[in-house]
Amino acid sequence: THRIALLPGDGIGKEVVAEARTCVDALGLSIEWTHLDWGSDHYLAHGAMMPADWKEQLRAHEAILMIISEIDA
Repeated sequence: THRIALLPGDGIGKEVVAEARTCVDALGLSIEWTHLDWGSDHYLAHGAMMPADWKEQLRAHEAILMIISEIDA
């Protein structure tokens, strides 16, 4: 079983990550998904974009599925 963290982020990222997961699931691989709802909603609720132990949480996974729509260089 492969452990993959899902980081959908905000806006359209939530929809795109959900569809990407559907595509990966269709491959029939043994995957354990962990949904990490880190983004604006988490910030509003907790005052931070992600918890203090974010590195440890991500290290427990082999991969991260996330969508980055644009990064200013």
